[in-house]
Parts: sequence; structure tokens; C-alpha cells
Amino acid sequence: MHPNPAFRHDDRGLIEALVDEIGFGMVFAATPDGPRVAHTALLSTGDGAVQFHLARGNGLSRWLAGGTALIVVNGPDAYVSPRFGGNPAQVPTWNYVSVELEGRVRRMDSDGLTGLLEALAARHEARIGGEAWTMDMVPEDHMRGMLGQIVGFELEVLAWRPTFKLSQNKPEAERKAIASALQAAGSPALAELMLRLVP
Repeated sequence: MHPNPAFRHDDRGLIEALVDEIGFGMVFAATPDGPRVAHTALLSTGDGAVQFHLARGNGLSRWLAGGTALIVVNGPDAYVSPRFGGNPAQVPTWNYVSVELEGRVRRMDSDGLTGLLEALAARHEARIGGEAWTMDMVPEDHMRGMLGQIVGFELEVLAWRPTFKLSQNKPEAERKAIASALQAAGSPALAELMLRLVP
């Protein structure tokens, strides 16, 4: 999390919506084998927890249950040139949105894992439209074998640490000029957040 308090955002609904919309992140934890990270699809439960699954052979899978982990979800980001704000006396920087979720991890049982996978598929199949794929399309014995290769987890979020670095430390006119330049440079999502979230 960025240390500047200007880049904090306390709207829990917005933070949870960001996690839900992006739906993908990195899980970090210290293990006896050293620090490890895994990239995985995420599902926010809407009540302060995030679910995910990992391959059974993943370096984190055997160490997560009962421990503490950190999930990082990255939103839009972009390089910000001093030229963008019309003030060449500035230095280049990077604007970005990121959320850190720290908490305790529990391992899910097989029913929980199946529920997680069904919910993930339903959510993302709906996004792409057309006839949705469902787990019952896979032969039962094959699905059972596939499920045996993964482990489901749920992280109870104890600390939400968002960073919305959107040029809040710049005067309004400069911030709007930066947003316009980012829009033109191919970063419309970040530009939109700069205009909508910063008063």
C-alpha cells in the first residue's frame, strides 16, 4: 500500500466491487520453503471473504490452511509523463489502483470447492454471453479426477488496504490534463477513475 494517505479510499463497497470485477489476483504467503506467490481467479463472497483455488502441487497449497496470507488485486495502471500535466518541472510517476487483502485462510471441503467452481464459471460465462458452459457437461469420472488435482481456500479478510493513486496530490487542472492525456494514450479506465473518484 502506498504510504501517502491522499491515495487511500475508504469506500468498502467500491473496493469489494473492484475485487469482484477484476476477479483475479495474487496470493502471497511465507512458507518453510521461503516466500511464495500464486496467481488465481478470485470470488468475493460479499461478506468479507475471498475464495480461490490452487493446483494441489502449487508451492502454497500445503502451507496456506490455518495461516495468514495476502491477496493483491491490481486494477488499471499507467505511466504518467510530466508532459501530461503541463508541468515539466515534475518527475515521471505511475498512477494505479491496487487492493491488498490480508487475512486468515481456511481450506474448503469438497462441496465448498465445487460451489466455488460453479460460481466462478457462472459469473464469467455470463460475461461472455452465449450458451453457458457448466460443470455437468464434463463426464463425472473425469470431473472427479480434475477436482482431485486442486484445493479450494477461503481467506477471511481482516485488513483491507487499498491504494487509489490517481494524481490526488496535483491541482485539479493538472489532474484533469493528466486524465485527458491518459485517455488519449490508451488508458481510458484509469482516466475515468481519476475523473470520477477524485473530488
